[in-house]
Amino acid sequence: MMVQILKSKIHCARVTEANLSYMGSITIDEDLMDAANMIAGEKVAITNNNNGERFETYIIKGERGSGCVCLNGAAARKVQVNDIIIIMSYALMDFEEAKKFKPTIVFPDQRNNKVIE
Repeated sequence: MMVQILKSKIHCARVTEANLSYMGSITIDEDLMDAANMIAGEKVAITNNNNGERFETYIIKGERGSGCVCLNGAAARKVQVNDIIIIMSYALMDFEEAKKFKPTIVFPDQRNNKVIE
């Protein structure tokens, strides 16, 4: 049996931009992506702590060291700059493997610099 479990999480990142005119996705600083074990094109679920919105999109690589967390396209309507969001990715795993798996969780600071705990 396969189960879907949390693979990676960027917990409480600050939205730095909302770009309605882009076709879609979330742009994330490449340093944060690396720290969270996430890749470009990966599907992510996003929750907005400020307004309760929940939605899915995919990742685009942002400039390394920029602290960029930008919602693009329709997702830009679900956030405001400076909102606090949680970005989660999931993986399918064998049930027994999933019992032992530990997700990567990153707690960025107020400038979205990576802080791993």
